[in-house]
Amino acid sequence: MWNTPIQLINDEANKIFIKREDLIPYSFGGNKARKGFLFFEEIDSGGYDCVVTYGSSHSNHCRVIANMAASRNMPCYLIAPLEVSDATFNSDFMELFGADIITVPVEKVHDTIEHKLHELKEKGRNPYFIPGGGHGNIGTRAYVNCYNEICEYEQNNDIYFDYIFFASGTGTTHAGLVCGQIMKNDIRNIIGISIARKNPRGRNVVIESIKSFLPDVNEELIQKKTIFLDDYIEDGYGKENVEIANIIKSMMCKYGIPLDSTYTAKAFLGMQKYLKSRKIENRNILFIHTGGTPLFFDDIQKITDRKER
Repeated sequence: MWNTPIQLINDEANKIFIKREDLIPYSFGGNKARKGFLFFEEIDSGGYDCVVTYGSSHSNHCRVIANMAASRNMPCYLIAPLEVSDATFNSDFMELFGADIITVPVEKVHDTIEHKLHELKEKGRNPYFIPGGGHGNIGTRAYVNCYNEICEYEQNNDIYFDYIFFASGTGTTHAGLVCGQIMKNDIRNIIGISIARKNPRGRNVVIESIKSFLPDVNEELIQKKTIFLDDYIEDGYGKENVEIANIIKSMMCKYGIPLDSTYTAKAFLGMQKYLKSRKIENRNILFIHTGGTPLFFDDIQKITDRKER
């Protein structure tokens, strides 16, 4: 659907390229837009008249789904955890799009989703539920498609990426890339940098998504291909620190590329530390920019406020 550009940003110890998923031309782009289009293909063809999903106030997924629903004049219900409900530009957009945001303690999220779906059906509505982050085979398929784009770029430009890095969250972006690699029988390192989840849970979620999409693939192969690093979570989901803030400033000033502390800057910093600690040099490295531009503006506000103090 979208063949996003890949650009070289430097060629010092390694050649670092970035695949700009943030440039998908809808609602600030990102991996959630790529997934969202596939979910709404099913929604549009299935006669659904409202959508329910889950995510925090930082959620790029919730922003995109709310936007796609608003463009169809379709009611959208967002179940949000109270623990991560601070005001962000993403949450401002959710409100702009007219989403009904229902905030509850995280332990009540599951029951609240079930109650909302039951309530809507009782009222004669036909709701479509999208798991948080676009989890499931549809989300995985979106990043099988993305992996195929990467292979097409390599073929057309006579290059091969030795490593692919990205922010790994709910797991289907990661799973889709690994599924694409397995389907093409490629040999390379696909490395997800966790932005929140610790092992073994984070890695197991990715593995279960791969198994769901490719049920006939050998378990040993899936285990071997799934690299999920929880070494770079830093201060936790949605938390920035001085190192992350410096990455955000550096990438914007040097290359005009916005990164954010919740997802992309954290993953980019993790990639840099990984390459340095293992003395990896003279390789072609691809970083997938999975989006989050509204969160970048939240970060810029924090950085400039700190400077003024």
